[in-house]
This record gives sequence, structure tokens and C-alpha cells, in this order.
Amino acid sequence: MGSTTSTSASVAQTHPLSVPGTPGLELRVWGKKPRGGAVPLVLHFHGGAFVSGDLDSGACLAELLASSGAVVASLAYPLAPAHRFPDAVEAGYAALEWLYKQRTRLAGSTAPLFVAGEEAGGNIAAAVALMVRDRAHPPLAGQILVAPMLDPCNATASLRQTMGEATGCKWIDGWQQYLRGPMDAEHPYAVPCHAQRLAGLPPALILTGGDDPMRDEALAYAERLRGAGIAVHSGVLPSTTGWPDSLSEQPPGECPCAVEVREHVRAFFQAATPPPS
Repeated sequence: MGSTTSTSASVAQTHPLSVPGTPGLELRVWGKKPRGGAVPLVLHFHGGAFVSGDLDSGACLAELLASSGAVVASLAYPLAPAHRFPDAVEAGYAALEWLYKQRTRLAGSTAPLFVAGEEAGGNIAAAVALMVRDRAHPPLAGQILVAPMLDPCNATASLRQTMGEATGCKWIDGWQQYLRGPMDAEHPYAVPCHAQRLAGLPPALILTGGDDPMRDEALAYAERLRGAGIAVHSGVLPSTTGWPDSLSEQPPGECPCAVEVREHVRAFFQAATPPPS
């Protein structure tokens, strides 16, 4: 049996998930299947620079996605350095297969399937989308990447602008603990933004903030996807987002970016979901 978690916005159900080669995992499911219909079903990955974060810290975006009209399953994926690449990506793919099998019960028999994530979770979501393409299953309707952490080089202007004179960087440290060695940085499932082949991926919604240190790498990935013929919607929210750090916090009220994020997500769901016949 799963356990329940309540917040000011909603109630979520937590389910155990068994993946060979990893400790027991948990999925927290937000949202509810409509009676006699179907809604998007989203697998969500929290942030934390690959080394931290959990279902609670990921609740902000999970609830935003759910309030945009989806059923959302957040995965407590295995963290580095105890579990380096590719453990989190393989766990994500296994969770996606589980969701696909459970889609009728969770979101309706015709529910379209999406992956989503913020910061390091955006990287894992993009990697799982590549894995789905290569393994030709399950059918994926889209990927939602919010302030995604995509480039281990950490040399973009937006990151330098954010860091200023600081010598330490949690994202650099996170990459070093996530990747097993230099060769991993050449693997498309570890670093999707450097993948040589992007054709065949599902549509993407990529959101970043004007003050997001990952802004430049997010927009660069959006352009690479467009160049590969992928339908991409990207947007830069006003510079007061506080992303990605603010996404790991539960504000006392609604997130200041909530209205705009929901507008983008709802439009993306509508574009990626075929109209009922």
C-alpha cells in the first residue's frame, strides 16, 4: 500500500518501485484521473545537482504540473556519489515503463506520457527521452525541461554572471560526483546537450529564467533540438524567478512564476495531445 502526503494544495499518494540493481525507490503521484476521460501522465525528476533533493524538494514543480491538468509521478531516483551515471537514468526509464503499464488506472487509457524535470532532473528527463527513442518504447508525447542542468563545462555567460567572483560551484561539484570519469561526459544519456543525434525525439517545452544560471545552456539545447527538426517551445521568464534554487522550496503562498508556468505547460499539453476523435 502507498502512503499519503498532504500539502496546502493537494494530496499525493506514494508508491514503492523496485528497480533491479538499485535500492527501493518511491514514486509520489499527484493529481487524479477524471471520471470517464484521460489527462496527461508525467514522470517528474526533482533537482539537487544529482547529489541531493527528494520528493519534498520536488513538490513545487510537481504541483505546478498537476495543477496544469496532469497526473504527475515524481521519482526519488538514486543519488550520486553512491549512485553515479547511469543509475538515475536507468531508474527513470524503469519508472516510465511502470507508469506506461499503469496509465489506465492513473490517468486514463489514452493518457499521453511525458517526462519533466528541473535542474539536474531536467538533465535526467532529457536523457530518458533519448533512451526512449533508442529503445522504441514506451510512446512519449513530450519532454518538459525547467532550468535544466545540461552542460558539465559550466562555462556559459549566464553561469559566470550568476557566480561572480565565487570560486566554488555546487553544479560543478554535482557533475564531478555524478560522472564516473571524463568518458561519461561524451555519453548522450549523461550529457544530452552534447548528443550527436537528436532527431526522433518528442516535442520539448524548455523554460528558463532571466536570472537562471543555466539559462544559456537551456536555450542552446532548444536551438539544437530545433535544428534537428524537433518541435520546441521555449520561454525565458522574468528575471526574478530565483531558479533553479527557488524550485526546491515550498513558498508560503503560490510561486510568483506559477501563472506563467501553467500557461506554458497547458499550451504544451494541448499541442502535444491529439484532439479526441
